[in-house]
Amino acid sequence: MNHLIVYAHPRKESFNHAILETTVRSLRQKAHEVIVRDLYAMEFQPVISSSEILGGVDEDIEQEQEYLNWADVITFIYPIWWTGLPAIVKGYIERVFTYGFAYRYVSGEQMGMLKGKQAVIINTQGKSHAQYAASGMDKALMLTSDKGIFEYCGMEVLHHVFFESVPSSDEATRTAWLKQIEEVAGKA
Repeated sequence: MNHLIVYAHPRKESFNHAILETTVRSLRQKAHEVIVRDLYAMEFQPVISSSEILGGVDEDIEQEQEYLNWADVITFIYPIWWTGLPAIVKGYIERVFTYGFAYRYVSGEQMGMLKGKQAVIINTQGKSHAQYAASGMDKALMLTSDKGIFEYCGMEVLHHVFFESVPSSDEATRTAWLKQIEEVAGKA
């Protein structure tokens, strides 16, 4: 299968980067084709332009859309910041998941154009699951990303994994989480 990984974290020493490396290695060991789009390394420009609002698509965005067309599975790896996607990921979605490419309206009905594609979302967060659940943020995070973005565009969400309290986690916990990533990659 063809796997596109959209990765967003500015630090190579981060646990997110360890997740990326584990995901890539696990998929390649299973003979999958893998392309990684490291948004920070690419210096991806997340700000949508006025011409794009009017339907224009820049050459760099056409390239990203070609990667999406190529992929069977798209994996997003990013931290939760301010109870949501980092700005660079939000900008990627706004600029790449455009009207007419990722979704459109037919007779007033929304239609996802990325049907047949599968999504895996892997997030790290500073708070515990209990803290997010107490405020309802756990459900809100899944609603806004899984349903509001990926399913809206016709994708099937295979897995959405949250790793909690990452800054205070110990080495044994992180090792166990990376084993979980190997299992998730094995199912994708």
